[in-house]
Amino acid sequence: MSEIIVYANQSCPFCIRARKLLDVKGLEYELIDVTSSPGRWVQMEERSGRNTIPQVFVKGQHVGGYDDLYAADQSGRLDEMLKG
Repeated sequence: MSEIIVYANQSCPFCIRARKLLDVKGLEYELIDVTSSPGRWVQMEERSGRNTIPQVFVKGQHVGGYDDLYAADQSGRLDEMLKG
């Protein structure tokens, strides 16, 4: 299991931005496409408490959507989460 999990779909602009941010940082992640199975969307909602995509988890901790991921990266919190 990857340290980073991204619940997303292939066409959502914020999902694309989240994946690009992680790609630029050279981070590997597991992409769970919520459009391939209704159960995956339910799983995402239960884990995150949110019903929007993307939803990002680092080492099991919910980071949030793209804006949250971007803020965590800018503040250095994302790097700290990956270290700890």
